[in-house]
Amino acid sequence: MKKSTLVLAMVFAAGAVFAQKKTTTSATVAFDATTPKDALPKAENKTVIGSVDFTTGDVAFEASVKNFNFSNPKIQEHFNAANWMNSDQFPKFTYTGKIDKVNKVKLNKDGVYKTKVTGTMTIKGVSKPVEANGTATVAGGKVTVSAELKIKLEDFGITGQPIDGGKVAKEPIVTVSAQF
Repeated sequence: MKKSTLVLAMVFAAGAVFAQKKTTTSATVAFDATTPKDALPKAENKTVIGSVDFTTGDVAFEASVKNFNFSNPKIQEHFNAANWMNSDQFPKFTYTGKIDKVNKVKLNKDGVYKTKVTGTMTIKGVSKPVEANGTATVAGGKVTVSAELKIKLEDFGITGQPIDGGKVAKEPIVTVSAQF
C-alpha cells in the first residue's frame, strides 16, 4: 500500500515539474512601423508558435513571415518581397532567450509579474541580441506573457526608399503576446 502511494506521489510530482513548460500555436506578434506620414505599415500574425519554460526561464517564438496580415494587400506584398523580408528565402522570424528571475513568477498565484527577457532575434538570417521588458499575468490557472520591443530594421539588412522617405519607421515596435 505504501509503495503504490509513493509511486503515485512521484508520478504527480513529475507531472507538476513537466507542466512548467507551456507551449502554444496561437501566440500573437504585432509589427508596427507606422510613422506620422503613413499609418498603414501595421501587421499582425496570430499563428505564432511559442513556448516558455517556467522552471528554466527558456523562451522561444517562431513566426511565419507570410502570416503577417496587413490591412493593405499591397503593403503585405512589399513586406514579403525579396528586397524586404524575402519570405521565400527566409520564411520565419525566431526569438530564443531567457526570462530573468523566472522563479518570481508564481504559476499557482494570480497576479501580474514584471519580467525582463534577454535573447536573440533572427530575421532574414541575421541574428541580433534583443532585450525586452514584459509581463507574465497569472489568472485562474492560465498564464499570459507579453513583451514590447523596438528593433532596428537596418540591423537585419532591411533598408530602402520607404524607410528613407519616412513612410516606414526605422525602428518598428514588435509586440508579442501568448496565452498558455
